[in-house]
Amino acid sequence: MRKNFGMQPWTFPQTVFIIGSYDENGKPDAMNAAWCGMGNDDEIVMCISANHKTTKNILQTKAFTVSFATVDTLVASDFVGVVSGNDDPDKMEKSGLHEFKAENVNAPCFEEYPMTMECTLRAYDEDNCYMYGKIVNVSVDESVLTDGKPDPAKLQPIAFDQVNSKYLVVKDVVGNAFADGFALQK
Repeated sequence: MRKNFGMQPWTFPQTVFIIGSYDENGKPDAMNAAWCGMGNDDEIVMCISANHKTTKNILQTKAFTVSFATVDTLVASDFVGVVSGNDDPDKMEKSGLHEFKAENVNAPCFEEYPMTMECTLRAYDEDNCYMYGKIVNVSVDESVLTDGKPDPAKLQPIAFDQVNSKYLVVKDVVGNAFADGFALQK
């Protein structure tokens, strides 16, 4: 038997992304956003409203970064999601995150996040709050690489459980993509 909940924005898991941007004076900002995903091979799509400081920054600079929140960054990652840069000018200092400029776009990276996508703004649909970014580079700290590739077991990305307002760790391998399904082929 199933229980109906009506329309709910529930998907499992929702990767926790940290969006980095600079304001018009080069001051860094970061926000936590879970309503993001891939739109194409080179495109990320985010749902962020126009009133966010991050949105205003990106519309002005046309660039941003997207990092994967991790177990080690959980507290800082939650903090940049619950505190607005519009309301607290000391938000980034309080977060404890350490900024450095991305190599390929005018946006901040943060030392604490080992995997970051550098993006340029493709478009923003203010009516639907959809922001489209072109991924121009992915930088990954060597500490989370295995055989030259990002290793989720080392990265320990966290996911947002919107139903229960919890963060979950993504780490266990349960199968092989593009392979295990062939067992059903006759």
